[in-house]
Amino acid sequence: MRLMVQVADKTTVGSMSDATSRPRRLSLSIRPQRTISRSTLLYLVPALTFYVFVLVLPSLRGARYAFTDWDGLAPTFEFVGFSNFVEVVTSPGSRRAIFVTLIIAFTYMVAVNLLGLLLALGVDTRIKTRNFLRVLLFAPAVMTPVVTAHLWKYILAPTGPLNSVLGALGLESLQQSWLGSPGWALFSIVLVMVWQFAGYHMVIFLAGLQAIPDELVEAAEVDGAGPFQRLRHVKLPLLAPATTINLVLSMIGALKVFDQIWVITGGGPGGATHNLSTLLYRDAFQYGRFGTSIAMALILTLLVAGISGFQYRQLAKRELRT
Repeated sequence: MRLMVQVADKTTVGSMSDATSRPRRLSLSIRPQRTISRSTLLYLVPALTFYVFVLVLPSLRGARYAFTDWDGLAPTFEFVGFSNFVEVVTSPGSRRAIFVTLIIAFTYMVAVNLLGLLLALGVDTRIKTRNFLRVLLFAPAVMTPVVTAHLWKYILAPTGPLNSVLGALGLESLQQSWLGSPGWALFSIVLVMVWQFAGYHMVIFLAGLQAIPDELVEAAEVDGAGPFQRLRHVKLPLLAPATTINLVLSMIGALKVFDQIWVITGGGPGGATHNLSTLLYRDAFQYGRFGTSIAMALILTLLVAGISGFQYRQLAKRELRT
């Protein structure tokens, strides 16, 4: 009896050792379900129908006018091929508008995200007024851009509050024609945009900061890492998703900005602050050149899609590396 048990035990142990010594293939055949149920389609059809008839079809019908000389009023028009696109690319005013669009976009993207990150770090503390400060800093983001632009147009006027305060403080050398010179006018537009939307990007960074486990920060502090080292090696890598969202949103918003420029400077002085949005609006509704303006709108659409798509892909790769 004991012999049989020993033999059985040896056999069992041997079989277990063989099973563990031979790697067993584990084949998982998980196939994603690509079929859409009828109930899902029934829910999607009304929304897709509304989207197609309200946005897609009008956009496609309007895009064909980019290949015509339509003035927006005449019932007839002639097809001119790609001449409108050639004019947009070769015209000095259009090329300057493209350059201004890119300058505003990249300057605003860097400035608003740096300020938003600093504000998020400032309110992500245990100070008693942190909730009040969060609401106060986010408040400009809920204001209408037109209202904000009119407010800052009054502040930046030659006899406005900003120059008056500088004069009262004895800083007459710092007084500028903020909206009268091309360089300062462009700077003023970016300043207004950053002032209004820094709180918006602050909220996204703040959400990312609050999602970081406290144990990681405390462990870095125990290991002797200072505030700057904890920010660089712990917080910033874990803020990669929030950084991606903020950079892409700020880039898209700045590439197609219209309200602030049109209200504050109207594209002036001397057309120095015209971007593609304001230039196509002027050509369409002031000069009646709808064909050229629609061609400009298509170029702006491709510009926004190309830059934001490339930016998102690069930032997504950076997220994977971190």
